[in-house]
Amino acid sequence: MLKAHFDQLAVYNRWANRRMYDDAAGLSDADRKRPVGLFFGSVHGTLNHLLVADYIWMRRFTLEGPQPERLNQILYDDFGELRAAREREDDRIFGFVTGSSDYDRVITYQNSSGKTYQQALGPALTHFFNHQAHHRGQVHAGLTMLGMKEPTSLDLLGLQRSL
Repeated sequence: MLKAHFDQLAVYNRWANRRMYDDAAGLSDADRKRPVGLFFGSVHGTLNHLLVADYIWMRRFTLEGPQPERLNQILYDDFGELRAAREREDDRIFGFVTGSSDYDRVITYQNSSGKTYQQALGPALTHFFNHQAHHRGQVHAGLTMLGMKEPTSLDLLGLQRSL
């Protein structure tokens, strides 16, 4: 049951990110970077944060990959480069998650303040996917604030109904 659940979330992650990036591509670069009151300022800043956080968590899970310096780091100023990096990371996430089954395996990591934690992989993956959904919701709101009439739905149910 858990395997199927996390595998579906890995599929959903890639599906939702593609849809979100398709919508964001419809904005001008200036609009994507315009501060609209999101926690990371702009749609572009939030998209960068999502990638930063995924890099951080995937490094915690696999002990490999990029190690960003700050949660608000702009990894890619160019939207095309950011999108390409997002797609590569989504492929990496998909491969890791679908190749995993030991959800009781304990990972040890430090948070951004340097405090050490231990946590089973299953609950950490649940946080990982929930964090992504949280910030995709912010991007969705940002797209609306920037005048997009109806950003594409990111509801998990939409993916489930399409399978």
